[in-house]
Amino acid sequence: MKTAIVRHILVKDKTLAEQLKQKILSGADFNKIAKQFSTCNSAKRGGELGEVKKGQLVPVIDKLVFSGAERVLHGPVKSQFGFHLLEIKFRMDF
Repeated sequence: MKTAIVRHILVKDKTLAEQLKQKILSGADFNKIAKQFSTCNSAKRGGELGEVKKGQLVPVIDKLVFSGAERVLHGPVKSQFGFHLLEIKFRMDF
């Protein structure tokens, strides 16, 4: 069973997602940005989704989480919920 430790930021606007990504890449704290801007319930945890299993996330996000590079800021990725910035902190196979 594949699992991953993931954190993310969800916003409604692609331009805002791109601006937040640049801030993070320029050294802004991911946790603080998530708490301030993310519309997901995970915002109160700094964007931490914790451990997720393959198939638990919406398909476009699930595919990225289980095939994208670790410790890289991905996105913006569009889903039916808005635009996501994601970081795969650690992925493991059982």
